[in-house]
Amino acid sequence: MADLINDPVGYARDVVGKDPMAQFLGIEVEEVSNGYARCSITIKPEYLNAVERAHGAIIYAVMDQAFAVASNSTGNVAVSLSVTVNYISAALDGEKIFAEAVPVSAGKKVSFWKLEVRGSEDKIIASGEGVAYHK
Repeated sequence: MADLINDPVGYARDVVGKDPMAQFLGIEVEEVSNGYARCSITIKPEYLNAVERAHGAIIYAVMDQAFAVASNSTGNVAVSLSVTVNYISAALDGEKIFAEAVPVSAGKKVSFWKLEVRGSEDKIIASGEGVAYHK
C-alpha cells in the first residue's frame, strides 16, 4: 500500500470505512470529506451492558471509526496514536448514534482531532480527542 493516496476521500470511505471490524459491528459511514467523517451505528441488545445501556466499547468503536475515516481522508495513510473518550450520557437499545471527527490541528506527521458521539435529539453521548500519525 502506498503511503500517499490518490483518492483520499474514496480510500477513507471505501477501504477504511469498510474495515472488517466496522463491517462486523454494523458501523456505517454516513458522510466523509477531506478532514471530516460521520459514522453511525444502531444499538442492538448485544451491545448493551449490565444496566441495559450501550456498552462503552460500542460507543468507543463508532467514535474510533469516525476518527479513522476522517484522519485517512487527508491524503496520507494515518494510524491512531491515542484516543481519549469521556462518556457523558447513555445510549439505549434501538437508538441510532452518530460519531463525528474534525481536525483541530494537522501537521505533516501528526494530527489532532475533536471527536463527538451524539444520539437522538442531538443528545451528546461522548466527547473525546484523537491523535493520528501520518505515514
